Amino acid sequence: MARREQQQVCELCGRAVQHLSRHHLVPREEGGRYGATADLCQPCHSTIHLHLSNHELAKSYNSIEALQKADALQKYLRWVKNKPLERISNRRGKSRRK
Repeated sequence: MARREQQQVCELCGRAVQHLSRHHLVPREEGGRYGATADLCQPCHSTIHLHLSNHELAKSYNSIEALQKADALQKYLRWVKNKPLERISNRRGKSRRK
């Protein structure tokens, strides 16, 4: 009998997924090493770091509520909410908007 993997919920997009990653709401590089974290699916975690710098995350987007309202993430959040995907390619290497 195949073991059924437990579904967990991403705190940002609200989708049920099998795997979550821990996101420091204030990035470690900005002093958040021991601060609050959020459990996010990999697509949300990668997209946050693609569109927002660590400085922006620390200063303006250091809560789930602030991230959900971030203009830079609105198009992505509308798109991902009904997608069944678990992973997307790691796009962190691309240049970020300034």
